[in-house]
Amino acid sequence: MRNVKPAIVFAALGDETRLRLVDRLAERGPMSITSLTAGSRVTRQAITKHLRVMEGAGLVRSEWHGRECQWRLEHRRLKDARHYLDQISAQWDAALGRLQKFVEE
Repeated sequence: MRNVKPAIVFAALGDETRLRLVDRLAERGPMSITSLTAGSRVTRQAITKHLRVMEGAGLVRSEWHGRECQWRLEHRRLKDARHYLDQISAQWDAALGRLQKFVEE
């Protein structure tokens, strides 16, 4: 993964609240803190902390539009994470194939 270690990205994605934020941003596009907290029992301060962790991992970025900050999902970083998981999956498939061949011989 470019410039950000995969462990940081997966640690950021390893929280249920952050996964919900990713889901909402992926579904609806850029959103403000107010919109992200609507209908949730999570406080604005907690959502902000989660977004900062995600920003540090390169998963989101913020942009100011007037007096409102909009948070946007960084799709490239999610694609990088998926690519990393695909590589690991391919390595496991190869290892299992070698094990199966060894057992069958």
